[in-house]
Amino acid sequence: MRISSIAKSLIAGIAAGSAAAVTAAQDNVITTGEGVTMALAVLGAWGITYAVPNRPKTNA
Repeated sequence: MRISSIAKSLIAGIAAGSAAAVTAAQDNVITTGEGVTMALAVLGAWGITYAVPNRPKTNA
């Protein structure tokens, strides 16, 4: 199964953003700081995951 780095980074961004959103919504109020944290989590996951290449297949 081959997953492109774009698809991999999108899934990582969704996972990071949803984890930050669940944590922020614990008190039923999302503040500006929590919104910024969610956005930075998504952007950080996209950037880091897109930059790291997939491991090449080895012929064993």
